[in-house]
Amino acid sequence: MTAHRMRAAPPPPHRPSASTSADTAPGIVVSMAESGADPQADVRIRPYRETDVVLRDGTTVHLRAARSEDTPRVAAFYRSLSPVSRHLRFFSIGKGALEERAALDCQVDYVHRFTLLAASGPAAEVVGVASYVRTGPDRAEVAFAVSDRLQGRGLGTLLLAHLAQVAAAHGIATFEGVMLPENYRMLDVLEQSGFPLQLRPTQDEIAFTMPTSFTPEAVERFERREQLAAIAALEAILRPRSVAVIGASRERGTVAGELFHNLLEYGFQGPVYPVNRNARVVQSVLAYPSVDDLPEAVDLAVIAVPAANVPEVAEACGRRGVRAIVVISSGFAEAGPEGRRRQTELVEICRRYGMRLVGPNCMGVINTDASVRLNATFGPKPPRAGRVGFASQSGALGLAIIDYAGALELGLSSFVSLGNKADISANDLLHFWEADDATDTILLYVESFGNPRKFGRIARRVARRKPIVAVKAGRSTAGSRAAASHTGALLAAADIRVDALFRHAGVIRTDTLEEMFDVASLLTHQPLPKGRRLAIVTNVGGPAILAADAAEAAGLQLPEFSEATAARLRAGLLPEASTVNPIDLTAPATPEHYAHALRTVVEASEVDAIVAIYLPPLESDPQAIAARVEEAAKLARSQGKPLAAVFMMAGGPPASLRRAGIPTYPFPEGAVRALARVADYAAWLAAPERRPPTLAVRRNEAMALVAQALGRGGGWLSWEETLRLLECYGIPLVPCRFASSPAEARQAAEALGQTPLVVKAVAPGLVHKTERAAVRVNLRSPAEVELAAERMLHDLRAAGFEPVRFVVQPHLSGTEVLVGGLFDQQFGPIVVSATGGIFAEVFHDVSMRLAPVDREEALAMLAELRGYPLLTGARGRPPADLESLADIIVRLGKLVEDIPEVAEIDLNPVFAGPDGAWVADARARIEAAAPPPPPGVPSDTP
Repeated sequence: MTAHRMRAAPPPPHRPSASTSADTAPGIVVSMAESGADPQADVRIRPYRETDVVLRDGTTVHLRAARSEDTPRVAAFYRSLSPVSRHLRFFSIGKGALEERAALDCQVDYVHRFTLLAASGPAAEVVGVASYVRTGPDRAEVAFAVSDRLQGRGLGTLLLAHLAQVAAAHGIATFEGVMLPENYRMLDVLEQSGFPLQLRPTQDEIAFTMPTSFTPEAVERFERREQLAAIAALEAILRPRSVAVIGASRERGTVAGELFHNLLEYGFQGPVYPVNRNARVVQSVLAYPSVDDLPEAVDLAVIAVPAANVPEVAEACGRRGVRAIVVISSGFAEAGPEGRRRQTELVEICRRYGMRLVGPNCMGVINTDASVRLNATFGPKPPRAGRVGFASQSGALGLAIIDYAGALELGLSSFVSLGNKADISANDLLHFWEADDATDTILLYVESFGNPRKFGRIARRVARRKPIVAVKAGRSTAGSRAAASHTGALLAAADIRVDALFRHAGVIRTDTLEEMFDVASLLTHQPLPKGRRLAIVTNVGGPAILAADAAEAAGLQLPEFSEATAARLRAGLLPEASTVNPIDLTAPATPEHYAHALRTVVEASEVDAIVAIYLPPLESDPQAIAARVEEAAKLARSQGKPLAAVFMMAGGPPASLRRAGIPTYPFPEGAVRALARVADYAAWLAAPERRPPTLAVRRNEAMALVAQALGRGGGWLSWEETLRLLECYGIPLVPCRFASSPAEARQAAEALGQTPLVVKAVAPGLVHKTERAAVRVNLRSPAEVELAAERMLHDLRAAGFEPVRFVVQPHLSGTEVLVGGLFDQQFGPIVVSATGGIFAEVFHDVSMRLAPVDREEALAMLAELRGYPLLTGARGRPPADLESLADIIVRLGKLVEDIPEVAEIDLNPVFAGPDGAWVADARARIEAAAPPPPPGVPSDTP
């Protein structure tokens, strides 16, 4: 693929180009004055962070900004193009002028002239070039060229996306150019990119223009390309045509010995090559002394050699054309600084050759598909085939879970031990499993996220088609940064960010691995409930009480039976049996009594799910009870109602239950919690996709205010600036007057003309006013305001605060609520609500969501609070205007989404009364935000 000819355009008038000194690398933020340009230009170079991108076939190339010394490399690339590609790129340029063209493309200032290089292979050979030259204040002409051997693999599209991101960061809104009519490949790239494209035929040429900003359609198309690239990469890992085991051992009982044995024993449907420099034969298979001696370039190499030797082996695999490697060896990032260095080297080797990497420090991969039969692990038992995809960041734990899943009659479609996840991550696997017809349910054990925002986007899409159940370890870890705001402190106390991420994405989060498999058993074998109404059938009262308590705690309802249902129950049960929910059949209940009760509640319209509990009395026939439960489960499945069985027996439940696809549990709480998790997921699926409302806001004015704050180094906005920021987003404020002295505070109080009043002090560095006694409330006269201001002035000056000013406001009544927002560098924009006002951190009654949110989500946040009854009129209090309070949450969510430089913002307190909600105090902290990862980078790149 090649693009149009680029004309040699000078930098625009009055904006002289910058030149970098010999020791200034691209990607370093320097001002124009620092780089020798006219300081009046006042332009700053936005850094381009060189990165790796994944092509459509799952391989990788490296992208970086060009430097002047790259001229010979670029010239060599231009000479390597076929005559047709050179003609399409340069129109009529002769081959002898390519050096001049290359020198011009490498004459860059990283603002007005920018060139992006794609490199591949151990010699970092240039395989793609994309350039822009500014032609006007907000326009630039672009050109592209891609190596003939890489055309059709998506590199041109990725170059376009990265170049557009760089241009937009430097104020270029539009790309323009011309191409030959026969350059249909370039036209396809532009049209399929998702950027709105305008074409205009001219004499013997086609002119085009396109914006540099990413439209939702463009984002969606790039995400689809990333999915296809991930699928292609994992094809080589989970569906390889051939496998080499490097370090394969003749000795059973060793890691390398068991791994090689498992590949053979499980019946891999392709050749398996042992590589061992010290053995001619490994477990009856002819061995090869090195990767270079293999008879073919295998798709997958599994490496089990000492960590110090892994980079050398990976280099050999790259030279031999291996598509992917699984590194079993430990001794990398988990082992300290030397290990981290070794892991970085390993990743760099893989990137140079376009290889994908699982691990290091992992336990291997499995695919139970009969056409593949891949067991590249060293586990002691073969995996049971099924329809569950499972990824574990802990290798040893993963192998133990595989055994446990088999015992539960829960089979796997595939398994990947991610280890240190230096490359392949859960994000890639979600892409793969979404498209995998052999996988119905996805299980994840994760310890960390590289790019949680991308995980959330991918998981939200995948969960619409297939349920995702996750255990995220590390709930108790405190936030890593010391937060100055109430909002930051509330979120730093626990991993509620992960809760919000999973809730937003529809991921079912479980607290334990046992619970994960409790939920997986239900999802795999039972329909999703249509509601939250649970019926409990038991022969013992105690377990029923435990089940009812667990149901209430988990948000399930135990409905009262209709008179018709109760009458039907009475007609077929013992006289002493209970016919209310839970249904206690009593100990003498027979299998027929169980059958009647279960059939009745399954057919009752007021029931969505059923738990059958059985504790064997002295003389009983558990198998007969199990048979009736199986009959009821079959009927329930036909009506779209899940049924879970609890058999409280020392020897475990009858095996026929699991064979019939009925989830069984040893205790009632586990069954009820699993049903509650599944009901939550069903409700998420049933809810329509919500789009935040369109709000009338003054975004540009707010961004200008933030830009001014960044210009002085960021930090906390002044009171006036914070109020202006909130006004830009239509957030209602309590009326206030400013004063620079106690006397002026009295005048402000008189001007407000109402009592009672509040006076607050504001000063640089004064964040928590109440802790400095810098707020006085319920003041009955202007004189009291002046006296309170004088006392605060004395105390604050003694504490070193200068200058001190005052804010005078009416004293409002109502329920105090905190509404906060922040931009988390990993999770993105977050909005928070909490009860307690200034005591929010004491009560820690908090609800949060990833922003933006709509009205329904904001109301749901409020309803989750333990203090919600205070807002709805508890003990005779007037109910608060929840709609107005929700509107503040929605608007603040929009603010932190629009302007990521608002690092954290508190609206505290917000007074919620019967006639509205108003912000009485606020503060906001500004800091520079990192740009989002560009399209096409490996999916877990932060």
